[in-house]
Order: sequence, then C-alpha cells, then structure tokens
Amino acid sequence: MDHGITAWEKVTYAKKKGIDVIITDHHVKPKKLPDCTIVHTTKLSGAGVSWFLAKELTSFSPLELVALGTIADMVPLVGPNRSIVKYGLAAINDTNRVGLEALMADAGLTKGALDVYCVSHMLAPRLNAAGRIEHAMDALRLLCTKQKDKAALLAEKLGLTNRERQKLTEETLTHALQGLSLRTQGESLPLQKLIFISHESYNPGIIGLVAGKLVEECYRPAIVVSKGEVFSKASARSINGFNIVEAIRSCSDILVDVGGHPMAAGFTVETKNLTVLRERLEKLAEDELNEEKLTRTLKIDTEIPLDIVTPETYKQLQQLQPFGFGNPEPVFVTRAMIVESVRLVGADGKHLKLRLSSTDAIAFNMGNLYSQLQHQATVDLAYTIDMNTWNGNSRLQLKVKDIRFISSSSSHS
Repeated sequence: MDHGITAWEKVTYAKKKGIDVIITDHHVKPKKLPDCTIVHTTKLSGAGVSWFLAKELTSFSPLELVALGTIADMVPLVGPNRSIVKYGLAAINDTNRVGLEALMADAGLTKGALDVYCVSHMLAPRLNAAGRIEHAMDALRLLCTKQKDKAALLAEKLGLTNRERQKLTEETLTHALQGLSLRTQGESLPLQKLIFISHESYNPGIIGLVAGKLVEECYRPAIVVSKGEVFSKASARSINGFNIVEAIRSCSDILVDVGGHPMAAGFTVETKNLTVLRERLEKLAEDELNEEKLTRTLKIDTEIPLDIVTPETYKQLQQLQPFGFGNPEPVFVTRAMIVESVRLVGADGKHLKLRLSSTDAIAFNMGNLYSQLQHQATVDLAYTIDMNTWNGNSRLQLKVKDIRFISSSSSHS
C-alpha cells in the first residue's frame, strides 16, 4: 500500500514464493511497473485508494480513518478528496472510536469542533511521529483498541513521541540552516536555486519535515539527505513550477529508487554518488527556475470594503469548507485601514493582536512589525475572515496574511 508502485523487484520475489500481490498507490507511475494487480490513481491519497478497494471487499468502511489519512497526506482537497474530507470530518466529530477520542483529549481538542487544521496540525503529527522516530505499531494499536485505559496510555505515549519529533526536527533544521549559511558565506556565493544538504546525523524519519520547513524558510526546492556509509535516504519538497519527482527521475541512472509527486518525493542513492547527484540537480534547477518562480506570492481573491465583513459573510464562506491544501480559505484585501491599537501576544511575543478601523485582527509571526504599527499607521491588509471563540463567546476577527505600509510602500512579504 502507498509505495508499491516502484517495488517491482519485491513483487517479483513474492511471486517466486507463490504470494499473490495487490498494490494500491497514488504516486506517479515509473516506467517499469510491478507485474501484479495494481489499483492506482493520482487523484486520491494513499489512504483513499486503499479505502475504495476495501469498500469493494467488505461492508466495513471507516470514513473517519480515510479522512484522517487524506488530510495527513496533504493532497489537494478537490474532487473526491474534498468529498472524503467533508463527510469524514463529520465522522471524526461523531466518532465512538476510543483511540481517536483519547488522541483528541491528549491534544486538548473537543470532539465535535474539529476542522482540517486540527487534524493536520494536531492529530496527524501524533500518529505519524511513532513511525518517524520509533515504530508505527503504537499508532495502529491506538486506532484499533476498544479499551479506554489502553487508548489513553497509547495517546499519551504518542504525544510524548511527537514532542521528541518536534525537538529533533527543530535541531535538524537549525543544523541545516547553519550549514547553508556556512556554505554560502564561505564560498561567497548566493543561495542555490535548489537546496541539497546531507549529513550523517539526520534521522531519515524527519528529513521530509525538515525539507518542508526549508522550503517555507527559503522558498526554493529542498532535498535533505540522511547520509549512510553505503546508501543514503533522501526526502524532497518543492515549490510551484518545479516538478521535483521528474527532476529526480532524470538522474535515475545513479539512483537506487525514487518515488513521489510533483511537490514531494523520496529516493535512495549510493552515498558515493551524492556529489554528482547534487551537481546535476542544482544545474537542472538553475536552468528551469527563474526569479519569478522563486518569488513567494500571495494570491488575493478579491478586494472588499470592511463593511461587508459580517457574521453573515463568514457563514456564507463556510459553505466552501473543508479548507486546506488545494482549497485555501478565500483571501481578501482592504486598503487604507487605520491601526488603532497593537500589542504583542504569544509566549515569545511573536504575534500581534490589532485593532484596525474598529475591527479586531490577529497577525501570527509578525511581531517584528510591532514598532512600525505604533503611530496610527495606515496600511493595506490582506486577510482571511475568522471567528474567534473564547469562553463561549464568538467574535469576528481578521486573520492577517500580509501588511503593506502605505507611507513607505514596504510589505511584510
């Protein structure tokens, strides 16, 4: 399931042993396919493909689990994925599965109020952490158990493992960023259009997360390699306009295997070939990526006056749910807003709580703009419309995506 589309050698071995094999997968097909029954589409998540097969074989179809897998797999929430997640979220919020209930409790979530963000940022990481650092069996046991006490213990263990995973990811990211800084400063060169970084200490279970964070930080394709003595494992993440799996497959002559999607991929390579591979991929990115593709942009859906930001507008927008990858929340812009008040919030003062033109707003990770917003600044604001609920009270607020200072024409982007 999920990675068998490239496993022709393993399938050949299984057939020699008299074992029938069925592969379900959603990754891009390689040129050489395994000689067995294959259920495949790139329009679903790995969980989605296996769920449709399971529906043909049994009446048991756990919609909450396929929704969980679809959200965790970061596939675009359009077409069948949108339907799976819409109805699957309802199943999650109404579940009697004690493992999921225990996981929600450990994450501090309330059943009945979960959305895509809760699943993708709080539930899925806990389930994935076990397989990244230890073994995925505890996650499976949690989802299967019918004993509340056992579920609570397993959920607590997964929560601890996830915190370890977070710490390891941040340490590895810091090491990778320091390596990039030393490389560019030492050689007096700008950052390459493709990031390719490897080290013996990198845990193969978290290199995909690190690659994703490098893309967020530097906005360019990133490949992070867990370097071994003979073989090395790598994960890659990309940006719009650069098909990372096809780029990597162009180097198949020096790879052991490769699989993935246009935006994310993984591969194995003999360690002795790492330098040549890096040079070839950097050259490919240099040829294909121009400055326009390497410029982070924010897509605005439309400009609106502030007086139509009402509870009724918010209610209408919710009909476009579920929001997520491939189906983002609508982003609006309102111009010439007056900053009436601003304060730093969050444990480290990283965020801003604002009052603009008699409207509340929250700006995450924009604490560095605090001093610029002090004196009745006039700004153009890009935002999504949010409902902030606290102690049973609900109030509209703007969730800031970007700020442009009219006087200086400078922007946070």
